[in-house]
Amino acid sequence: MTSVLFPKPSGMIWSMAFACGHPDCGKQLNLLLEDLKRKTFENLNQVKDFFHYVSILNDNRVVFNVRGNKYRVVVKFNFKMQICYVRFIDTHSEYDKIDANLI
Repeated sequence: MTSVLFPKPSGMIWSMAFACGHPDCGKQLNLLLEDLKRKTFENLNQVKDFFHYVSILNDNRVVFNVRGNKYRVVVKFNFKMQICYVRFIDTHSEYDKIDANLI
């Protein structure tokens, strides 16, 4: 089982607020977060095998495509501690403005 952490203490509220503002992704975003919590991964290859719609980045980071690539979720894994840090949740156009390898 993996712990899913958000970038600030109110992170879960932040993700729920995002889903409320973008209701077309709420269900899929919640399913993604539940899958991350339920599953245990030892490396990026296992993440890619389980989630076929991810892109692998540097430094144990991956990008999840949500709602047919309309939204992006960037997470960073600490496989030793079984923690998944949610670094970014937003639209694809907002994702294009950041460097996902640095956030």
